[in-house]
Amino acid sequence: MSDYERIAAVIRHLDAGHFSQPSIPELAESAGLSVFHFHRLFKRWAGVTPKDFLQCLTLEHARSRLLSSRSILDAALDAGLSGPGRLHDLFVTIEAASPGEVKSGGQGMLVEWGMAESPFGHCSVGWNSRGVCHLAFHDQAAGFPNGLQERWPQADFRKNDREAGKWIRKIFVRGTAGTIPAFVSGTSFQLKVWRALLLIPRGNLATYSSIASAIGSPGAVRAVGTACGSNPVAWLIPCHRVIRGTGVVGGYRWGRDRKRSMLAVETCGGRVKKSGAGNSPAPLG
Repeated sequence: MSDYERIAAVIRHLDAGHFSQPSIPELAESAGLSVFHFHRLFKRWAGVTPKDFLQCLTLEHARSRLLSSRSILDAALDAGLSGPGRLHDLFVTIEAASPGEVKSGGQGMLVEWGMAESPFGHCSVGWNSRGVCHLAFHDQAAGFPNGLQERWPQADFRKNDREAGKWIRKIFVRGTAGTIPAFVSGTSFQLKVWRALLLIPRGNLATYSSIASAIGSPGAVRAVGTACGSNPVAWLIPCHRVIRGTGVVGGYRWGRDRKRSMLAVETCGGRVKKSGAGNSPAPLG
């Protein structure tokens, strides 16, 4: 069992017993660890104590982060959405597929892909000469990822796990030199939403309604949620930073436990040290 899988089990146990507020010893037992090793696991995985981490999973914490993020997010969205040139300063840049590339289903395009371990479990990643075109999480090691085939049904595919591991390390290491290009296909509305998501600073949260207002479609809250769910490159386009206005984290295409662990790490100021699986370290900070 990887460190992330142990963390996810703790989150599920916490949810099941939130009315009784499980103690650290109880949570350690749910993870199959002594209190000592449980504490060490959290410090190694998240860079913070179990107490701090668990505090970041509460509804009250999510609400406070929404409030404190509001002015920061408004400024970022106002600046970033005023022109596409602003996006070049970001860690991730989006390049949209042309209508012809979308229509052809990627015919004549070579897409390499592979599986690797990330701080948040198994990952599949796909890329071509233009950038990363697929990134998804899996609860267990998987074969050829369905989402990649669906988006580029006519492309040529080549498996390359070694290079996939290099991509995953680059993606999950903050401060990596240069930017990571994301090559995506989507509607004009989806692209607006995804570009807005890139402007949510790490450690901050946004609501679906605030994103809808930022892109000039205040009545399209449900459509924003759908666009978040259609995100083809998990983590790179941070749809996990969008939650409901009530502070409830809600669903996530790659699992609610995973979303909550991502948010806890980001909003409590922690730093994932490694994936805890094999020899594929993927630090995050």
